[in-house]
Amino acid sequence: MKKKIKNWKKILFLGIGILIIFIVIIILCISPITKYLIEKYDTKYTGREIKMDFVYVNPFTGFLYFKDLKIYEYQSDSVFFSAKSISMGLSLIKLMAKTYEINSLAIEQPRGNIVQNKSHLNLTDLIEKFSSKKSTDTILPPVHFNLLNLSITDGEISYTEQLIPINYLIKKVNFKSTGINWNSDTVKGELSFIPGIGGGDVNCDFTINLKDLNYSIAMVAHRLDLNIIEQYLKDLTSYGTFSANIDANIRATGNLINTRKIDAEGKLTVNNFHFGKNSNEDYASFKKLDIDIEKLNPENKIYFFDTISMVSPYFKYELYDSLDNIQRIFGSHGAKVVAVIENPEKFNLVIEIVRYTKILFKNFLSSDYKINRLSVENGTIKFNDFSLNEKYSASLNPFSIHSDSVDNKRENVKVNLNSSIKPYGTLAISVSMNPKDNRDFDLEYKLKKISAASFNPYLITYTSFPLDKGIIEVTGNWKVRNDILESTNHFLAIDPRVTKRIRKKDTQWIPMPLIMSFVRERGNVIDYEIPISGNLKNPKYHLQNAILDLVKNIFVKPPTTPYRQEVKNIENEIEKSLSLSWSMLQNKLRNTQEDFLKTIADFLKDNPTTTITIHPFNYVEKEKEYILFFEAKKKYYSEVNKKALNQLSEDDSIRIDKLSVKDSVFTRYLDRSLNDTMLYTIQEKCNRFVASGIVNKNFDQLLKQRKAAFLKIFEESGTENRVKILEGENEIPFNGFSYYKIEYQGEI
Repeated sequence: MKKKIKNWKKILFLGIGILIIFIVIIILCISPITKYLIEKYDTKYTGREIKMDFVYVNPFTGFLYFKDLKIYEYQSDSVFFSAKSISMGLSLIKLMAKTYEINSLAIEQPRGNIVQNKSHLNLTDLIEKFSSKKSTDTILPPVHFNLLNLSITDGEISYTEQLIPINYLIKKVNFKSTGINWNSDTVKGELSFIPGIGGGDVNCDFTINLKDLNYSIAMVAHRLDLNIIEQYLKDLTSYGTFSANIDANIRATGNLINTRKIDAEGKLTVNNFHFGKNSNEDYASFKKLDIDIEKLNPENKIYFFDTISMVSPYFKYELYDSLDNIQRIFGSHGAKVVAVIENPEKFNLVIEIVRYTKILFKNFLSSDYKINRLSVENGTIKFNDFSLNEKYSASLNPFSIHSDSVDNKRENVKVNLNSSIKPYGTLAISVSMNPKDNRDFDLEYKLKKISAASFNPYLITYTSFPLDKGIIEVTGNWKVRNDILESTNHFLAIDPRVTKRIRKKDTQWIPMPLIMSFVRERGNVIDYEIPISGNLKNPKYHLQNAILDLVKNIFVKPPTTPYRQEVKNIENEIEKSLSLSWSMLQNKLRNTQEDFLKTIADFLKDNPTTTITIHPFNYVEKEKEYILFFEAKKKYYSEVNKKALNQLSEDDSIRIDKLSVKDSVFTRYLDRSLNDTMLYTIQEKCNRFVASGIVNKNFDQLLKQRKAAFLKIFEESGTENRVKILEGENEIPFNGFSYYKIEYQGEI
């Protein structure tokens, strides 16, 4: 009996040993067999070549492990997807109940490449391969699928759009999700990544219903670089650069199909926004844009913001001989933008952002809205006109916009804009609007202390007569109800003085001295009221009062004592000082200037203890522009007429001076010589055409000649040792010309 039991034990242990050996053999063999079968039949069943370094399969526990997996592009040796390792666990028990469950899936260091060409993706073949191609009426038993505990660690995804083209990469992709069950439509997950180029990071938690596509998301972004925007802008622009980054802390619910169905709150900040011709020249920028959202729900027409503020916005608009800086970038009348919008095969992220923003804020004014604080601080709006014979430049700097509360429940919403005007002047605008109807508003504006001489580029081009004195003020009050306008507009020019005519071929002629004698009132003041009424879309300008005033001025000059007093007050601001103005490129004294300086020299001679101090104020930018134009025309004249520069006569100089910088033959010559289509202004072309340093050299020589001409009068009287000339200062003079400010003690 004992012997039989002993034999049974041997048989049992032997059986168990054989079973263990069998299991080990299966495990050891099934892994390489699996690797072999996958690599043998990969192309047949997937259309792609698949390779891996190692496979481990445990058929008893349902565990699979792939090391260094690579899936190649369709009919290519380029890698489509790779991973350092993929491990998953299958529930073998649930297979009995026809439920396919992956109870865990972990992917380490995946690398994926998505390539798009129009509507075709580099994974389209896989989608088509595994899509059902035949319909059947056979009712199959239900099969359930569960994917649980999904994780991705340290992934990278690159996206290439070949048509534009776009190249974008995200790195450090980490993803976790509890997964999805066959009887549940909800997926929850956590996602984080950083951009492949630039800085920043994104972290978000989300929930999405795969059936109705409702979602909720909580996203936090820190200094996320938006360089991908620049790539899409290249499809919309002829040239230009873009940079910005965002901070965000947004919580939202919504629907992926109905884009208006969104309910959001949180804060969004755009930092260091720059867009312009190149990295050194901005057309638009701002330091920071803060948007603090209390509740944003377009579907229910709710727009509640705590703060919308912008810091240091900058915008530059330039007019050229052909088009302007905006149309140069986006095409004539935005042709490049229109072409992208009308092309259904092109997806452009910038266009989609603009479209979605329009959807979000459609019917804003007819909604329930509130902005507790609206502000713009330290802004700059710059305007340059290069279409004239010389550059005109003006800017609002700094300007600010403030409104304590914009609320549709209030009776009125008030917004105030205040700004300095460079080179001279101030601007103030106040708007009071009915928040329930934007066709009802009151507007008051005031333009004060604007230098009349600052408009000399226009006056010289269209009249030939610049001004060297005068202040312009424009004020107005508008009352608009249901788009019907009633307004008063007041134009006032105090003490405008016409100076010597500039005779050039590129200037038109209007007899400004004669016209000024008609339009000026007594006391050298121009004062007109111009009412405007009617519909905003078709306003009527009532000029009869201005015409009547003009007729009165011709025959009767009305008293203008208040204005004379204002002129006197302004002149008192330069009390105890005299000045001597220099016309552009003038290096010799005019007869009247010589007489003026001889009077001062005689005074010094009669008063041995008196001294004078000279402060030169140089309009450097404008003087150098005149020198630049002359030197460019001189070089052109020399080359065309086969004359050396040192052989040019005084008559040649006169012809050169009268030659227009906008002369078509001259500009075509510059274009052929420079061969650079990115030079839009005559200033840029001349600066490239003229030898480096020659303008500065000639300007320095001009200053020395002026100083010598000035001192000569005092040297002749023996009083030069009591004349002190200080270092010159660079500024835009109020009278539009460089000048010497003469300070003295006592009275002359």
